Amino acid sequence: MIRKGLAVMTMLAMFIVFMAGSAGAQGRLTLAYVEWDCAVASTNVAQAVLQEELGYNVETLSVSAAAMWQGIASGDVDAMVTSWLPVTHAEYKEATKGKVEDMGVLTEGAKIGLVVPEYVEIDSIEELNDNADKFNGRITGIDPGAGIMSRTEEALEEYNMTNMELQEGSGATMAAALREAVRDGDWVVVTGWSPHWKFGRWDLKYLEDPKKVYGEAEYIGKVGRLGLEEDAPEAYNFLKNFAWTQDDMAEVMVMNEENPDNLYGNAVTFIENNPDLVDKWLGR
Repeated sequence: MIRKGLAVMTMLAMFIVFMAGSAGAQGRLTLAYVEWDCAVASTNVAQAVLQEELGYNVETLSVSAAAMWQGIASGDVDAMVTSWLPVTHAEYKEATKGKVEDMGVLTEGAKIGLVVPEYVEIDSIEELNDNADKFNGRITGIDPGAGIMSRTEEALEEYNMTNMELQEGSGATMAAALREAVRDGDWVVVTGWSPHWKFGRWDLKYLEDPKKVYGEAEYIGKVGRLGLEEDAPEAYNFLKNFAWTQDDMAEVMVMNEENPDNLYGNAVTFIENNPDLVDKWLGR
C-alpha cells in the first residue's frame, strides 16, 4: 500500500534524531526537505543565506514529507520551506497541530495534479480509464510518502480507474518517463506539480479534475519548530521574511537541472545576483 504517510512518521523521526543531532545548538540549524525540485531549490537558497549572510552552520536533510513534519514537531529539525497547503500536506499539518509554527507563505499559485504532454488527446482525469491501454495502464508517480501520491490513490478510487495503476518512483524517474515519452511521441501520465522545471522544458498540461481530488491552487509555506525564535532570532526573522516568486524559483531550478552537482553553488550564485532580494529577506 503506497499510502504509508503517518504510519511511518515515528520510525523516520528516529532517523532524523540520529542524523540531525541537537537542533539549533551552537549556531547549528537543520532544514528538512523532500526531494522535489522546488523544495531542493528553496532549501538550498535558504541554507545559502543562513550560512553566507548570517554565519549559521546549516545541515539539510532529505526525508519523506511525513518525517519532515514530525521532525519539526519533535524539535529535532529547526524548519522547512516546503509545506504544500491547504491540500497536499493537510494530514501532516493536522497531525502536528499545536506542535509547529506556521511561518508564512513562501510562494503562491502552487498546483498538483496529473500531467500529460500537450499532444495527448484527452483533457480530463475522467477519460483516463477508457484510454488506459495508451498509457500502458500506469500513472508514473514519485516517492510513496509524498502527499501527491496519497491524492492520486484517492483519484484512482474517485474516478473508478480500475484499468490504471499508480507506480512508485521519484522526481527523477517521473522526469525520465516524460522525457522518453515526449521524445517518442508516446502517451504518458505522471504525478506533476508546479513550480517545476519540466513545464519550461516540454509542452505539458494538467488533466482537468472535476471532482477536485487535487484541490485548487495551493501555496508553498514555511514551518518552524516551537522555540526557534528564541534560540535563533536572526534565522527565524529571515525565514519569516523569505518569500519569492515562481519565476525566481524557476531560475534556480533551471540552474540545478543544468548543473546538478553544484546545488549549493547554484544557490550562492542566485543570492549573489539578487542582493536587493536578499536584503529584503534580511530586513536591511
